[in-house]
Amino acid sequence: MGTETQAEEYYPRKGGLRTMPFIIVNESFERIASYGLSPNMIIYLMTYYQMSAATAGSILGIWSALSNGLAIVGAIVSDSYLGRFSVVAHGSIFTLIGMIILWLTAMIPQLNSFSCSQFQHVCNGTTAVQLAVLLSSFVFMSLGTGFVRPCSIIFGADQLERKENPENQRLVDSYFNLYYASTGISTILAVTTIVYIQDRYGWQVGFGVPAILMFLSVIMFLIGSPLYIKVKAKESLLIGLLQAAVAAFRKRNTSIPLTDSDDYYHLPIESEISTPSNDFRCLNRACMIQDPQRDLNPDGSASNPWNLCSLEQVESLKALIRVLPMWSTGFIIFVDMNVFSFSVLQTKTMDRHIFPHFEIPAASFSVFLIIALTIWLSFYDRVLVPLLSKYTGLPRGLSPVSRMGIGLIVSCMSMALSAITESIRRRRAIEEGHEDDPSALVNMSAMWFVPQYALLGVAEAIHAVGQIEFLYSLLPKSMSSIASAMYNIGTAVPSLFGSILVSGVDWLSSTGGKTSWLSSNINRGHLDYFYWLLSFLSLLNFFYFLAVCRCYEPGNDGSSRFSHVTEEKQCNYRLLPESS
Repeated sequence: MGTETQAEEYYPRKGGLRTMPFIIVNESFERIASYGLSPNMIIYLMTYYQMSAATAGSILGIWSALSNGLAIVGAIVSDSYLGRFSVVAHGSIFTLIGMIILWLTAMIPQLNSFSCSQFQHVCNGTTAVQLAVLLSSFVFMSLGTGFVRPCSIIFGADQLERKENPENQRLVDSYFNLYYASTGISTILAVTTIVYIQDRYGWQVGFGVPAILMFLSVIMFLIGSPLYIKVKAKESLLIGLLQAAVAAFRKRNTSIPLTDSDDYYHLPIESEISTPSNDFRCLNRACMIQDPQRDLNPDGSASNPWNLCSLEQVESLKALIRVLPMWSTGFIIFVDMNVFSFSVLQTKTMDRHIFPHFEIPAASFSVFLIIALTIWLSFYDRVLVPLLSKYTGLPRGLSPVSRMGIGLIVSCMSMALSAITESIRRRRAIEEGHEDDPSALVNMSAMWFVPQYALLGVAEAIHAVGQIEFLYSLLPKSMSSIASAMYNIGTAVPSLFGSILVSGVDWLSSTGGKTSWLSSNINRGHLDYFYWLLSFLSLLNFFYFLAVCRCYEPGNDGSSRFSHVTEEKQCNYRLLPESS
């Protein structure tokens, strides 16, 4: 009898370990398919749609911003309306539709302008219909990414949430480890195998393989449907924060003193919060009861949550506002990463052989970023933390804010090194007579670019983990999902800014008939100047970071509270989506 009960705990009628293959395979195939499309996309847009390097880079930046920004929409729809299963299922189907449309643009000559530029003397370029079809594929894939990424990992955890099982936490930890191991392997396969297929067999096959993998992803996820625990949608914390902001705005003209704790509306749950904090006092109006008969229902609940919010919601909103300045200092790293698509144009002109008969695809060099990120995380966790903790007295070696600052400096170094390397590559190209031939190979190894990729990977690893731990140290435990949402926005906003920056630099540097820094002919352009600009912006951002640090009171940088935070919350940054 005891054996049967134990078996039921591990293999319940719904959920359990048997659902993991369906969820893990769905996410792995989705990542291989999605990440395999991005690295080479700038080449595809320039070749098949006659776009300039700057225009293609701007479109890719907007695509990335839309994909990451829609994660907030996906989280709200999942939490408040459809539930995680429906959102992941719909998102997977949206991604599949987008990939099929993109595949068709390579398969059907009428959907791109490649044949026009290749076979006709007079070519009007890309038509509105062709561009609309291309952009529709990006929109569908962005919708899919925004729905799948914030919900998939938590949906898997739903299958193992059995509080009566004492081994539950161990199972959940094992699931998270397996999930992140699979996504890491998937990302590496995407930027190596899929990119190699595109370079070796062309776009028809290179886009067809991701579409087929995405089809298998959808099928695997739906096959497991009868086995899943499907948690019903409930009120979203994001909606609650929005309600607090709206309620405070509606009551902005009230002058009733906020002194008596009986005047504040509390949620019908136990809470340690009895009175609102003194900072951002204007928000305290949102939880103030002005007229009990009008503001409250007979059961004590708020009659209109958009006019009266709980004290807990208000304090959650204040916690969010407190972390915004420090959170915003991390934008520049993602700007650096998003505009790095231009490096594909550089490595494409260089010797990429590591063996006499094996050449690394130009777009696969981003794998060095992933490898550096992975190695640094392991090295820091296993080697540096034990050493640094002896001197700093902090369990994680350095405070979260210190690591964020170091990450910003390393990012600045990466951009400076990129500028120096490009200036050397461009000078050699001109000396060899390739000024008017951007496709000519320069007598220079592409391995020169590995250090800048590695530095950028280390910068992301140092800064991202520090930022995540900072968010978890200052935000209430109930706001873990908000921390995840902030991480998504923290990649979406820089993508949009990077797109605007690329367009602005292209326009300004080409005024007066001059060659744009971001010219499609990189031998005539000045990518090195652009990287110097990014390096300068990174340095300015570091000074902004130092100014923000001064605004935080001692003990508010996540270091003084870090000991009990790690014990209580276990720094659950595993719930955050890793960056692309």
